[in-house]
Amino acid sequence: MQKTATGSPPAGAVLARAKMECGDYAIRIGRDGTWYYRDSPIQRKPLVCLFASVLRRAEDGSYWLETPAERGRIEVEDAPFMAVELFWRDCDCGCAVPQQCLTFRTNLDEMVTAGRDHPIRVHLDPRTREPRPYVMVRPGLEARISRAVFYELVALAQSETIDGREVLGVWSEGVFFPIDEAPAMDLAAD
Repeated sequence: MQKTATGSPPAGAVLARAKMECGDYAIRIGRDGTWYYRDSPIQRKPLVCLFASVLRRAEDGSYWLETPAERGRIEVEDAPFMAVELFWRDCDCGCAVPQQCLTFRTNLDEMVTAGRDHPIRVHLDPRTREPRPYVMVRPGLEARISRAVFYELVALAQSETIDGREVLGVWSEGVFFPIDEAPAMDLAAD
C-alpha cells in the first residue's frame, strides 16, 4: 500500500486485518442437521442460519465459522445441512426445450436447484449398498438428502447408459446424476 509523505495510508484506504484464530468452538452439527453448542441443541433458528452463513470448509476437510475478524473450527458429523423437501418442475434452462429441474429445501430453508454447480452424489456403502445421497449447497458444503426425499428421487429415476453400463439416475437442469446401477431384469421363465 502506498503511504503519504507523513507515512500514513491515503485517506479512504481500507486496511487489512489478520483474522484471529479462535481454535475449536464448542459447536457441533449432528448427523440429522441439528446444531449444538456444548452438547445442547441451539433452538433459535435465526442464530443457526447466521452461523451457517459464515460456515466454510477448508481444503483438509475441516469446517470453520469464519467472519472478517475471526475464525474457529467446528465439528460436523456428516454434512452441515439436510435436504428435507424436494420440488420438481419443468424449467427453461436456456436450451428452448423444457427440462426437469429438481430443487431442494434445506433444514435452514435454503433453496438449491441441482445442476452443474449443485451436483447430486450418492455414496453407496461398499458392504451393505445402503445409499447416502448428498446435494452441493455451496462450494465444499453439502446437504445430506433425507430418506423421504431420496425416495422421491428414486421415484423420478430413469435408466440411462453410461460408459456401457445401465444406471438409474435423475435429470436436473440438463445434467444426469446417477443414483445406482440399474437392476438386472431376470426374464427367464421358471
